[in-house]
Amino acid sequence: MSVEVINETDVEIGIEEFRDIAEYVLAQMHVSPDADLSILFIDPEPMEELHIKWLDLPGPTDVMSFPMDELRPGQPGQVTPPGILGDIVICPQVAHKQALEAGHSSVEEMLLLTVHGMLHLLGYDHAEEEEKRVMFTLQRQLLLTFFANHPLERADG
Repeated sequence: MSVEVINETDVEIGIEEFRDIAEYVLAQMHVSPDADLSILFIDPEPMEELHIKWLDLPGPTDVMSFPMDELRPGQPGQVTPPGILGDIVICPQVAHKQALEAGHSSVEEMLLLTVHGMLHLLGYDHAEEEEKRVMFTLQRQLLLTFFANHPLERADG
């Protein structure tokens, strides 16, 4: 699988950590090892432009997902066909504000946003209450099991 992580900001991003969580989630969701995913970190201004263009909402947001081949999760022993999963775009500055409010590190917030964006790419949503329960439970499970096996570098507290 190809996980490309690109940082177009001045914020220090641990590229390998984001590649690791993406590969972990894809493996846990039984996505083909030949699937492609890109994670892009951008500043608030270009994020606001995307937010307005695609959702007609003002201001920068934390994360946006752009699915490509509409891959869905596989099952144990039966992975998805290869393809392009899509793109996740994250704004570190918005994530930092949210991390302060939530009482955890910016890195943890951006890792959460990465998992959240990946679940959207895999067809999960949270518009309805039951969808939200399913998606957020899975998101929490994936994050906790990732953190249990991959201790975070504590660069930003």
